Formats: sequence, structure tokens, C-alpha cells
Amino acid sequence: MSDANRADRPWAEFGARLRALRRGAGLTQLQLGQLVGYHHTLISKLESGLREPPAGLADRLDPLLGSRGELAALAGALGPRRTTSFLPEAVGRALFAPLPGGEAPRGGAATGGGPRVEGGMLSCDGVPVHGTGAGVDGPGGGRGWPVSLPDQGVICPLHASDGCAVPEPLAVLSLLKSPAALRESSDADAVHGLTALLSCLTGAAAEDLTPGVLETAERVLHLVVGWARAVDATGRLPHAQLRLAAAYAQLAGQARMSRGQTALSTVWFEHGLRWACASDDVVSQASLLGDLCTLARLDRDAESALVYAQAMGALDPRRGWVGALAHLYQARGYALRQDGPECRRHIELARRRLARLGRRDGAEAPWLTGADGLMRAESAVGGALRDLAAPGGDRATALGAVAATGASLAHLAPRLRPVRLLLTLRLADSHACAGDLEPALDAAAGVVEQAVSSEQSTVVQELRGLHARLTERWGDLPQVRDYRERVRDAAAVAGLSWRARSGGRAGPAAGA
Repeated sequence: MSDANRADRPWAEFGARLRALRRGAGLTQLQLGQLVGYHHTLISKLESGLREPPAGLADRLDPLLGSRGELAALAGALGPRRTTSFLPEAVGRALFAPLPGGEAPRGGAATGGGPRVEGGMLSCDGVPVHGTGAGVDGPGGGRGWPVSLPDQGVICPLHASDGCAVPEPLAVLSLLKSPAALRESSDADAVHGLTALLSCLTGAAAEDLTPGVLETAERVLHLVVGWARAVDATGRLPHAQLRLAAAYAQLAGQARMSRGQTALSTVWFEHGLRWACASDDVVSQASLLGDLCTLARLDRDAESALVYAQAMGALDPRRGWVGALAHLYQARGYALRQDGPECRRHIELARRRLARLGRRDGAEAPWLTGADGLMRAESAVGGALRDLAAPGGDRATALGAVAATGASLAHLAPRLRPVRLLLTLRLADSHACAGDLEPALDAAAGVVEQAVSSEQSTVVQELRGLHARLTERWGDLPQVRDYRERVRDAAAVAGLSWRARSGGRAGPAAGA
């Protein structure tokens, strides 16, 4: 190898020796990864000289491969050669640009709020979220502290889907007391613990259990990015830290989006996308591009939604779940653009891809398989068909939206109350698009008060579309006047101005 190539890949010598030793021991990359608790893709990158070995890994590899400290010596010799950051200066400036909200408060995320243990419960800003014992349910049916990863679709940034054990909640909370505590911890323990916390926060957000999720996610995110910056400054690539930051940025962006804070949610999604790209995290890249599609639809920008969806599809054609998700988002974009043939084509392509998902797809995107996958796919199909039918009142297309949305509701877990509210409104609106007034009013009747007082921007969008459609088509009928009176009464009880919330003419809604 030339000197120039060695400079570009300082770990190439370590990687070549690791490959020779592994082959000499008769092990595959998968088998070696399982023995040391890392995903086989990490072993592949180490052997190619593309990654610095995580702290302590070389010491564990030597006895397994019978190399008598050779790998540890190589790692020690190569590691100190860098006296500057691992990342080029321009890349570092982009990845560690200023974040919304300023730096994490002194004392870390647990100071002045944030996650803590109170009365045996994991708490966010004083609001109990989950039980802290393994498998113990929190209030409102919330899941307990994870026993292992992956959990609730959240996978380990270090080891993917290898069933990693997680530290106890108190150990994780101690990491958040200060940036120094996080930097001084074992990389693996800290990553596993903060990923478990992310899983709890993700579940709490989906179940609408606490308003403290956003504040906690952003506090922890500032700490994780600071940790990544510190790791980079030692000459190591902050691979796991950037992946963790991307996942927290997605949660923060989704929480901001649900509040209607489009600018801040866009900032978080774009930060997260940069971190995911830098750490080669295809899962987060696809998910974040999907969130940007949703934001574009909320702004009724079909062209931008399609750009993001097509970028998602180009990430990795070999991953079936990525292709399926990209087709679903493209179907939503074409529906907003009122391109019926393309919308239906992508719906069909998505369903074909979903029917052929394999084990790897299930490991990387468990939320797109089984009942959860059916719920998400049919929700997207129902939204696309409703948007397509809304302007012209195409009855056949609207009935397709009714069927898809009903199927999505049938597969929805009971604890996901915000999603149930959104889908119920979409079902009512799909009936209205089909010209079926009574089923529309029946579907909306049980959720009117809850919908009017909701702070979720996607729910408000769905309610606006339904309200405008009912008023324009049947505003003079007594049952619709009764419905409108219920809406006004609910707004008055909640202290809201419904006139301000219900502006705009009937058209395709942009709900997720």
C-alpha cells in the first residue's frame, strides 16, 4: 500500500492483520462479531481500515484469535498518532454547528428538569413516564425500562439487533449529571443506556404520556453532541455518538413538528440527517427523509415531498424496507400533486415490497413488519387515497381510503392514542369525500372534543380538512349544524378560538 493510501486509511495495517488472524482462526466476520458483541458490519469496516476499533476491543480480540497482544499493540501504536480531530475541519464545523436551545445547562440534563427517578418511576420534567424495573409497566400502560435492545423499534447504534443488555436507569441518569461523566464512561455502557432512554422517550411520545419528552430529548441531545465533539477531538471517529445524536434529533424534530414548530423541527431533522450520513446510518437517514416529506406535505409542497421520498429510495436499493417506505412516501407526494396514476403505481409497488420483506428488513425496521407495519402502510395508503379523492370527490378512490384507514385502525395498538385520534379523523374525512355524511359524522362523534383541544399539528390539519368539507357540502343540514355547535362548544371549554383553528378551504389534508 502506498504512503498516501496509508495516510488516508491509518487503520489499514490493523485491519489487514485482523483479517489474517480471523481467517487463521477459521471464523467468519459474523462469528467473530458475535463473540465480541459487535455487528459483523463493524468487523468488515475494521478489516477494511475504515474504522478505528472501539475502546477495549483490541484487548478482547487478542485472546480470542491467539495473537498474544499483537492487535492491542497495533491499536496503541496507531491511536496516538493523531493529535488533531479525526474529522476534517470543514466537516467538523458542519457536524458540530450551533444547535437550537444553546448548550446543555451546567450540571447536565438532570439539572432543573430532565430525566430522573422519582418514587420508583422514570420521570421526565417531573411527569412519571415508565416503571424502572425490567418489564414493569408505568402509568397509563407505559412500557417499563428495557431489558435489552432493540426495544420498540429502537436499535443499538453499536451492535444493531444483537440483543444488547442495558444498564439500570440510575446508572444512566448518573451519566447525565455532567458532560464529564458521559465522557469518562465506557462507550458501550453509555451508548446502550442512552439508547434505552431514547426508547422510553419514544414510547412516551407515541402514547402521549408526558409533555416533558421534547425538553428531555433536547437536553440529552446537547450532551450527546458534546460527547461526539470530545471523541472527535481525541482523533477517534465518533461513530456511535453521531448515530445516537441522529436518533435523538429525529425525536426532538418530531416533537417540535407535533407542536406546529416547523422551523425548529426542520433544523433538527437536517442536523440529524448530517449526523446519520456521517455515521453511515441508513436507518436514520431513511426515517429522517420521511419526516422531511411529512413537513413538506404539511406545507402543501408536493414537489419537495417527492424530492425527499425519491432521495430515500436511492439510499440503498438492496434494502427492501427502504424501497417500500420510499414508495409509500412517493404515493403521498403524487396524491398531493393530484397525479392519480403515479400515486396508485407507488401504492402497488409499496405493497409488493412489503410482502417480500426478509429477516434483515425486520431487524433494521421492525416497525414496518407485523401488525405495526400493516398499520403504518395502510395509514399511508389511506392518506394518499383520501388526498387524491378530496378535491373532486372521487367516490371510488374515497372508498379505497375508507378501507385502508379502517384496516390501519384495526391493527393499531390501543396505547397509541394520538395516532388513533388522527386516523379516526381521517376515516371520517374519507367518508365525507365519498359523499357519505352519516358515517362521517358517526366516526367523528367520539373524538370531536379531544381533537379540538389537541396540540398535535397533524391532528389539527385533519380536523380542519374534515370541518371544511362538512361545512361546504352539507353546512345547511341540521346534523351538520349540530356538529359545528359541538366543535364551538369544545373550543370554548378548551379556551381556544375555533375560527383561528379552522381557517382554509376544504382540500387534501397533510397529516402524517
